[in-house]
Amino acid sequence: MKKGTIIPITVAVLIGLMIFMMNDRTLQSEHIQKQEIAKEDVLLWAKARNFFYGLPTKVNILSDEVELAKSELGQLLYFDTRLSINNEQSCNSCHNLQTYGVDNLPTSPGALPGTRGDRNSPTVLNAVFHAKQFWDGRAADLEEQAKGPILNPVEMAIPHEGVLIDRLLEVEEYIKRFAQAFPEASQPITYNNVAKAIASFEKRLITPSKFDEFMALNVEVFDSKEKRGLKIFLEAGCQSCHDGPALGGLQERRLGEQVDFKQVTSKINHDKGIYELTGNLGDQYKFKVPSLRNIEHTYPYFHDGSIHHLDESIRIMGKTQLNKEFTDQEIEALVAFLKTLTGEIPAHLKATPVIPQ
Repeated sequence: MKKGTIIPITVAVLIGLMIFMMNDRTLQSEHIQKQEIAKEDVLLWAKARNFFYGLPTKVNILSDEVELAKSELGQLLYFDTRLSINNEQSCNSCHNLQTYGVDNLPTSPGALPGTRGDRNSPTVLNAVFHAKQFWDGRAADLEEQAKGPILNPVEMAIPHEGVLIDRLLEVEEYIKRFAQAFPEASQPITYNNVAKAIASFEKRLITPSKFDEFMALNVEVFDSKEKRGLKIFLEAGCQSCHDGPALGGLQERRLGEQVDFKQVTSKINHDKGIYELTGNLGDQYKFKVPSLRNIEHTYPYFHDGSIHHLDESIRIMGKTQLNKEFTDQEIEALVAFLKTLTGEIPAHLKATPVIPQ
């Protein structure tokens, strides 16, 4: 081999080594960057884990035959218009399972002409995770809650329990199904058992979502905007009210803790909340904190259904509850995060069943 041919080969080798080293450094840099991103994501998850935990990933499966019979009976009752005085309104009328458990109205029309509920109908989805039910928390659980609207004169307006029981006793299939659902009862068709059956059905209305995948430590499921939204949510202190598995439903808080609601919205709040139930001055304008699950679909917002847009409700909550002015970019990120809380119940649970005749 001639001496002159050694130099080009040597130069080529050196150039190759330099390219390899540069690529190796780039790969190392990318690996370190990925490690840092992963570390940041895990830290975000760990902070979130202090306040939230994911919903069950396997739900709506009942192995107990009696409980299944009770739940299936509850589904029939939930959709049955016999539960209203005019035979036209069901639980699903105001808590429509096709639209995430709400009717998207500020307040809901009652069964009697000219009547309306005085507060926004909250979603029934994931309500099993709430400490209390109704905006004022007057019902301890789903069973107690189910008894309220049926007899409420501005809702379903059945005048007394006996009217409903007489209606159900006229239907052979209901006689059979109540006996299956309450096999130890000498008189299965009672108002308490109606509520128990509806509650059994409602306990299955759980909506795991993308957020629950994140909480299961699958941190890569969130994109950068969703992660930023969660970070802003935590740094701002939103979780001080919206905590737990449903991101709400566990606390009662005053609307306008930092800045008066009227000052921010120009809306007069005539509803004094829990105070109307207790008479305690300290309860004025207190309401149960609503769940943020499926919040993008459960508009209009607040107890009076006065706000129709999610970004506006975020801006209002930031000011009234935290005395914080969120920027447009922060609100955009918060909306992206809140949309990760949207989940679905199985189709067979939200489909209208064949009602016994």
